[in-house]
Order: sequence, then structure tokens, then C-alpha cells
Amino acid sequence: MSDREAVAAPLAMAEAPPPAGGRGWRLRLILEVRIDMPAWQQALAVGGSIATGLLLSAIILIIAGVPAGDLVSEFANNVFDRQTFQAVLVQAAPLILVGIAAAIGFRARFWNLGLEGQMVWGGIAATAVSIYQIGPEPLRLPVMALFAMLAGMAWVAIPAFLRMRFAVNEIISTLLLNYVATYFLYDLLYGPWKDQSDAYPHSAQFAGAERLPDIGHAFNAALPIALAFVLVVWWFAEFSRYGFYLKFIYANPAMARLVGVPVQRVVWTAVLMSGALAALAGFVIPSGTAGRLTQGFYEGYGFSGVLIAFLARNNAIFAAIVAVLIAMLFVTGQSFQIFYQIPFAMVQMIQAIIVMCVAASEFFIRHRIRLQR
Repeated sequence: MSDREAVAAPLAMAEAPPPAGGRGWRLRLILEVRIDMPAWQQALAVGGSIATGLLLSAIILIIAGVPAGDLVSEFANNVFDRQTFQAVLVQAAPLILVGIAAAIGFRARFWNLGLEGQMVWGGIAATAVSIYQIGPEPLRLPVMALFAMLAGMAWVAIPAFLRMRFAVNEIISTLLLNYVATYFLYDLLYGPWKDQSDAYPHSAQFAGAERLPDIGHAFNAALPIALAFVLVVWWFAEFSRYGFYLKFIYANPAMARLVGVPVQRVVWTAVLMSGALAALAGFVIPSGTAGRLTQGFYEGYGFSGVLIAFLARNNAIFAAIVAVLIAMLFVTGQSFQIFYQIPFAMVQMIQAIIVMCVAASEFFIRHRIRLQR
């Protein structure tokens, strides 16, 4: 065994019946921990797992009634059809923001599963600026974005405080706070903020100065905003002093505390940044594509943000790339819903299959299985 591998431990043992001569033999399944694996092999493992997940998803869709030829054409349209690719780019902007929001939180070992709740409060805060006309009209958009980010930071600060002060598991608290935010949104849209011009639960249409401007005929300003924050988060995580501290905290929080790393301050910074980015996603959807605050504008983004961060291994640049791929899956899923009556739950199941396949690749990247007599 090479010196780059850990001590092997038996995972399971199977014995065959002894041969006629009376001398037995054993076949053991050995699980070894890998110390290192070349980057190209890791990329190959992850790419193979994603391909496996897509293959399994294709089989499920074919069983559900989607012709195999249509599957290929739908995915090809996402890349080669100009109008469809524009829809992918529009969809990618909020996905990029929730992806990097999850990634920066996870780097601090804060498992932020409340992305949807933070999106809701971002949308509520931005809409409040529109309804109550806060700030001069030429500055309305920046004020809406600022209020949205502050609301997201305030909302994520609740589970962060509960964890820091009372050791409350943030997975539970962030998930539960999603429901609080959702029902507060329902109360507004079915109550004082309901558009009186129709019977649907949404706010009044935003004014022109409160809408993100279009860039040509391809997409609106949400995508450049998202890409700008990708660069900010990438620099913060990879090159700043706080980014170095985050790597230390992620590897060993107790040791980081012992050597004098300001753990609480660094974690608070990352967590508040995570909430602000998720809330910014809640701003770009109403101000960009929807043009108003709607009842379900945030649905599905929380799980997708976690998926993006997981696939990108908490790297902001990779998260942007993965978000575009997930956007292709979203747009394709919408097409399947319309033309083949495929339920949205099946689209979510496909995402779950891809997550499980990538999780399996992570196991094989870190471990090796071999037979030994």
C-alpha cells in the first residue's frame, strides 16, 4: 500500500465454502481512505456521476411518456435555440445568487436551508419600497436592492443568533422560519397589498423606474448583477483574510478557536452575506421577470441553491456554471410540464437523483474499494 493512503479497514467479509482439500480461503472487501486524488480524476468522477444521473432521469421521463427523441431536442434547444437560451439566462440569475448564498454559508459550516425565507423577505422589502415610494424615483432600484439585502440579513440573523447563543441547530431553525416568512407573504398578498384591479394574490405592478432594465433583447440586468456578486464572493472566499479564516474554520472549528481565529466574527460575516445574497435573489425576480410581488416567486429556489452549492463544492465560479446548467433543467422541465403534463415534482425528483449521484461520486473520490484474499 502506498504512503499516500490511510490504513485500510475491512468493510465486509464473505467466506466461501472450503475446498475439498480442507484448506479454506476468505475473500475480503477492503475500504481504504484516499489521502489525495488528482484533480482530473475528481472532475472525471463528478462528470460521470452527473451523466449517470441524467441517464437515470431520461429513463424515468421516457417511462412517464416523453419520447426519447424529444428529450434530446429539448436539451439541444436550450443551447442552440436563441429564444430558449435567453430564457435560460433569465432563469440563471436568481439561481446564481441563491447558489453562492448557500456556498458562502456552507463554507462557515452554517447550513443555511432558509434561502427561500430570505428570498421572501427580500421580495417583501423591495415591494415595500415600491408601494410606499421610499426614496427618489431615479434611485428607487438601488434602494429596493438595499432594503432587500438588509431584510435578508435581519432574517438570517435570527437562526444565527440562536445557534451562537443557545446552540440551536440552524438546519431546523432556518427550515421552520421559511414557513413563517411564507405565511407572512400570504397575509400581505391576500390582504393589504393585494392588487385591487383583479382577484389574484399579487401586488400592484411596479413602476417603470422600479423594474430592472433589459439589456438588448437577451436578458435583463439581473444576470450582470449576479455575475458581479459571483466575483465578490469568489474574491472574499479565496483571497481575503476572512476567506483564509473560513477555510480554517471549515477544516477544524475547535482548532481555529484555539489558535486565535475570530470564529464568531468570521461566521457572522459569512452568514449575513449568505442572507443578503438570497434576499437579493428575492429582489431580482419581482423587479425583473415578474414585475410585481407574486405568491410563489420563490418556490423551488431553496433546494436548487443547496444543490448548486453542493455540486460546485462551495466555489462561487463553479456555482455560476452549475446554476446555468440547473437553469437549463428548469426551462426544460417547464416545457415538459406544458407539452407532456409532467408534474413539477418530477423535475424536483430529477434534481434529487443528480444530487444522490454526485454524493456517490464524493464517496468514491475519498475512498477506494478493493478485493483481497
